[in-house]
Amino acid sequence: MSGSSYQVRAYNIRHRYDVNEFLEAYRRLLQKAVDEIWAEIRWIEKYDERGRKRLIPIIPKDSLFKNHYLRNLLMEGWGYSKHYVDSAIKEAYSMLKSWRRNYIKGERHREKPVVKKKKFVRVKETLYKFNDGKIKVSIKPYEEYLEVDVSKAWFLSRVKGELGELVLGEKYLTVTFRFKGDEKEVKGKIAWDCNEKSLDGFSPNTGWIRIDLTKLFHIHRVYEIKRAKLQRKASKKPPLRKVLAKYSKRERTRAKDYIHKLTTFMAKKFKGYIHGFEHLRKNGMLIGSKEHNRRVSKSDWKTIITFMSYKSKVELLNPQNSTRRCSRCGMVNAPKGASYECRKCGLRINRQLNAAINLYLQMEGLPPSPRLFEELMRDWSGFTQTGEEADEGFNELKRSPKLLNPKSYVSLFKTT
Repeated sequence: MSGSSYQVRAYNIRHRYDVNEFLEAYRRLLQKAVDEIWAEIRWIEKYDERGRKRLIPIIPKDSLFKNHYLRNLLMEGWGYSKHYVDSAIKEAYSMLKSWRRNYIKGERHREKPVVKKKKFVRVKETLYKFNDGKIKVSIKPYEEYLEVDVSKAWFLSRVKGELGELVLGEKYLTVTFRFKGDEKEVKGKIAWDCNEKSLDGFSPNTGWIRIDLTKLFHIHRVYEIKRAKLQRKASKKPPLRKVLAKYSKRERTRAKDYIHKLTTFMAKKFKGYIHGFEHLRKNGMLIGSKEHNRRVSKSDWKTIITFMSYKSKVELLNPQNSTRRCSRCGMVNAPKGASYECRKCGLRINRQLNAAINLYLQMEGLPPSPRLFEELMRDWSGFTQTGEEADEGFNELKRSPKLLNPKSYVSLFKTT
């Protein structure tokens, strides 16, 4: 498979301008756009998968409302460049579409989204000029401009492609470049089972791969302990709240740094592969146990998927029954501990490996079957025996997976 697709690279440059007044004016404009679109939403009754009647919002899309009525209304009293009105309309629709998706999933209520604080504004290509290494951004037509010199920026000599959309923030101007990247031949697919302290992947080409996330878990645990000690005193000593905020920021920075290094390694190690990840939603995994909820909250699955999507092709998979379904016969069991045993076909296999195989089958659009399982595991490519004593009472095909170690074991030890 060959072809081309656009890729984007973004870089931050610090600016010296006070743009808080402009950002606040844009926030009010954006909220006004959301209010007007919300007022035009139609609510219709539909039945969901469980047969329950629900009100479903229909967001207005007609050009007359969007490009004429709404635009003209927002233009009234707007003292800045007109194209920011178009940006506000586009962003308001994006916010409401995101709210609608989450509302249908049951994760949002019938409440209008509120823009609390706007820390950035998207700057369209029609709102700036780039000449002689300087970017000139229009704020008020013929009156106010922001000029940022990027001629000596470290990235300018390396970057390729054309200048795209800008993002203006309180302290930084984010500059994006887009270019065409050639798509190379796809080598295969790897499905990843996301766990608390590991990512377990499977592909017939690579075998079972385990990515160690213990160090990432350790980063969160260390700062959790530090915050717990301070939180007891913070109620009596307000200045300690700043220290808590500092620790939280440092935790996020170190976790993101580790994830960047990890996903870069994965993208290079398995270059040309499509990576399938479980589309896990933490809200649906929370239960009555505080300890369990804290462990789930500390996980970085979504961040790993987001960073990985910048560097490789990513596919989101349905996690339902991936751990409980037998990857050989399709029987749904209740696994206990690290080992998975099927009551129907007798398969004994590592629990995470079983889930990874099920996710791989989902990527290929195939149902579990003994014949397909034999094809996937032919010659047990990529696996090594652990030395555990075999139980001769079981068929070799059914027994062997329990005696296997991952072919590849990845661990990034440096975390600070």
